[in-house]
Amino acid sequence: MSMIHIYTGDGRGKSPAALGRAVQAAANGEQVVIIQFLKEKGLEDTEFVRRMEPDIKLFRFEKSEENFEELSEEKKAEESMNIRNGLNFANKVLSTGECNLLILDEVLGLLDKHIIEVDDLKALLSQKGDTDIILTGITLNDEVCILADEVSKIETLKFKAFPVEEG
Repeated sequence: MSMIHIYTGDGRGKSPAALGRAVQAAANGEQVVIIQFLKEKGLEDTEFVRRMEPDIKLFRFEKSEENFEELSEEKKAEESMNIRNGLNFANKVLSTGECNLLILDEVLGLLDKHIIEVDDLKALLSQKGDTDIILTGITLNDEVCILADEVSKIETLKFKAFPVEEG
């Protein structure tokens, strides 16, 4: 039975946790599709990601490498259309059963920025069939929370940006 997992919270590590699940699934012979949203450049162009293919496929539909919030209104509208194309692709992936695990990285941020509505996300998730889905993002509202089978809240208790040399 397929499940919907959510990794949320203001801590660091939601996307790495999802990537860890992707590696576990691929190690078990499963196909994984990751679609990144609101990640500026993201992982898309790294050699590491190319080595994971064809077991783990990564997609990013946004064209800008800038933070969404810093874009002009015209560019935001253009990127919103690109993001919707990414969601349409996710719908196709689910409807064709192309993968065993679909990760929608930072998709919850699309709700925060009013690029999509909860009903858009519900419609997408209703297509899951036998595919497990992981959603990540900082904030989680009750309406989305009830859609999940498992919710993990990630918080950072301590973070040192630069190691302190003792001596």
